[in-house]
Amino acid sequence: MPEQPGQPPYTRGIHPRMYQDRLWTMRQYAGFGSATETNARFRFLLGAGQTGLSCAFDLPTQMGYDSDHPLAEGEVGRVGVAIDSLDDMRRLLAGIPLGEVTTSMTINSTAAVLLLLYELVAEEQGVAPEQLRGTVQNDPLKEYIARGTYIYPPRASMRLVTDTIAYCARRLPHWNSVSVSGYHLREAGATGAQELAFTLADGVAYVEAAVAAGLAVDEFAPRLSFFFNSHSDLFGEIAKFRAARRLWFGITTERFGARNEASTKLRFHTQTAGSTLTAQQPAVNVVRVALQALAAVLGGTQSLHTNAFDEALGLPTEAAARIALRTQQVIAHESGVTAAPDPLGGSHYLEALTDALEGEASRYLERIDGLGGAVAAIEAGYQQGEIERAAYATAQAIDRREQVVVGVNRFADDEGAPPVPALAVDPALARGQVERLARLRAERDGAAVASALAAVDETARGDANLLPPMKDALRAGATLGEVSDVLRGVFGQHQSPV
Repeated sequence: MPEQPGQPPYTRGIHPRMYQDRLWTMRQYAGFGSATETNARFRFLLGAGQTGLSCAFDLPTQMGYDSDHPLAEGEVGRVGVAIDSLDDMRRLLAGIPLGEVTTSMTINSTAAVLLLLYELVAEEQGVAPEQLRGTVQNDPLKEYIARGTYIYPPRASMRLVTDTIAYCARRLPHWNSVSVSGYHLREAGATGAQELAFTLADGVAYVEAAVAAGLAVDEFAPRLSFFFNSHSDLFGEIAKFRAARRLWFGITTERFGARNEASTKLRFHTQTAGSTLTAQQPAVNVVRVALQALAAVLGGTQSLHTNAFDEALGLPTEAAARIALRTQQVIAHESGVTAAPDPLGGSHYLEALTDALEGEASRYLERIDGLGGAVAAIEAGYQQGEIERAAYATAQAIDRREQVVVGVNRFADDEGAPPVPALAVDPALARGQVERLARLRAERDGAAVASALAAVDETARGDANLLPPMKDALRAGATLGEVSDVLRGVFGQHQSPV
């Protein structure tokens, strides 16, 4: 009998009936300016029918700098929300019942800090740890490959990842402790096969590190998740998602001996491809996003973010964010594609594409193993070099018009088109953030903060789990930047070899 949905190796989906029983989570990514502003956008999206939160953080927060740090100047609140302290997290989540919503936080080098701040706010709401559901990206390896918001050297970052995995396994049993991200690799120029292979290789590295730290694979693997990009090649993207599930099943069972069924099912979030959006004829982006979202749904995603059509111009306006969410709702309720699991399964073309992508990704995985694994390959610059070559080849194809980008290298007829309004972040918000931070430092118990930060330093120099002393420091009033500075003092800062 042919493989059925919900059966290993899960090529056709991880659930027997897929969306017939439950739709994917509609999780729109949002974050800008102050915590108060982002809280208002969260409420707007929830009111429009969004079913899960997804938070974007500004670059200083991602890089472990407080908003008053010299390197934060001009970046506070620009590409996400600024979070410096427990007070900021309180304002971000004000009025949102954390025991009822699921929340995704796209944060890596400072992932443990943001997770602990979230947990502290939940405690203040009276929500027990076992009630919290959500995801922290916590995937620093892809930062070294493609994105650049790393702080510490790779092996120190792996310590923070495994400490977070262990902390969640024992305290936050329904929280996804790592979301292994291929999205940013694809945005940097990776091919679909490279995105698939390099993402799974990073997943292998995290599992190996957690096992080496003393965790049993079935203790934590059920809470690992993945994050993929969806481009406009409809069948290629669907095949990529199907191949990913099949490969991960083989990796978890054959390589790591997983026995818990939940450990072997690749669960993933998808975001449509920001790098494909154009500033020229931006309304056409609505079509691109719809096509990419359809590929994610036909590929069996568990949650989905659809980009706003104006994101090539700036942060999404409310009107554009609403259309992005409505795109998902139209697919869910009007297209008919949710009536059957894996509705394109059995297509000769799709099955051949799935097999081909699995084979190409497997060859990349073998090469990375031959280099000593994902961390060693990153240190050697292997994945970075492969992506750079792929990105250059794509740029050449676009320049030569061999790859058509509608409205850019063909059909460029938008002269005189009315401008699309772009969202602007008020510079006064950054000043307000710095002022709040100054008040916090003036009003907190400085001696208690210093003592708590000293405990973080001592733990970092040993091998105990870092999250409990970090949590104590944040509760006492330490800032994200201060905790990160302590870890910088122990671990150092990474310098890219490429």
